[in-house]
Amino acid sequence: MLKGAATADGKMYIAPNQTRIRANVECIEKLHSLFWLGAGAGCHLLVIFVDQALLDRRLNYELTGTEEKTVRILLVEDDRMIGGAVRDHVAAANHAVDWVQNLADADAAARPVDYGLILLDLQLPDGSGVEFLRRLRERGLKTPVIILTARDQISDRIDGLNAGADDYLVKPFNLDELEARIMAVARRYDANPHPVIRISDIEINRPLHQLSVAGEPIILTSREWAVLDLLTARPGAIVPKDRIEEALYAFGSEIESNTVEVYVSRLRKKIGKDRIRTARGIGYTLG
Repeated sequence: MLKGAATADGKMYIAPNQTRIRANVECIEKLHSLFWLGAGAGCHLLVIFVDQALLDRRLNYELTGTEEKTVRILLVEDDRMIGGAVRDHVAAANHAVDWVQNLADADAAARPVDYGLILLDLQLPDGSGVEFLRRLRERGLKTPVIILTARDQISDRIDGLNAGADDYLVKPFNLDELEARIMAVARRYDANPHPVIRISDIEINRPLHQLSVAGEPIILTSREWAVLDLLTARPGAIVPKDRIEEALYAFGSEIESNTVEVYVSRLRKKIGKDRIRTARGIGYTLG
């Protein structure tokens, strides 16, 4: 992952993602420390090959103190090429994506999981996306929905919006525009009327993903934010362990039996051991 060489000018360079190595923010933090240690040890150049999108997120945090919002998304799209491209692009923006290719699987996925957004095609093998959306709204599901479809008639857009869609994007579309629309809808739907939560000397801004303890900014990985978001959604309430496991599972890698404990432990190290209490056999609470 690391390659280093000395140069006469003594400058340090960061090479973008030339080898497509995937890395998380925590790994970048370690590399960030390593190249400063290397400079102190007389190493004049350290070239780091990491995922460019994640490096951009890290540098954005360093410059602005703002961590981009992460959204758990249900993608309902039967076209493999379009679905794969959307999934990969949205996941590269650090969102968690579950991709299904028919309405039956979409309905099964949406019932137990609290998604932050649904991306919905209209022409699915087993029915109409518009009718599926109407059923979701009829049973009280308020999850925001962006329709992705080749239907470009004004009447189709009106039907989709009247059925309960929050936005409507006609294929073919630019993937960067899709990401911008996802973020715009997510900002509108942030359910917390008081975005800044203060617990003793901890300050949490959920929409901006900013965290500080005793005035010092703390950087969390995406999975750590997923856990903290659940705990801060209802401060003082017990969040079941299996609910946290569901949130972590969406980030793609295998979930071990102790994964929840691992991430809760990491959070405790960053915000304080006594901040997160264990309700044995049930889950965790922040207080």
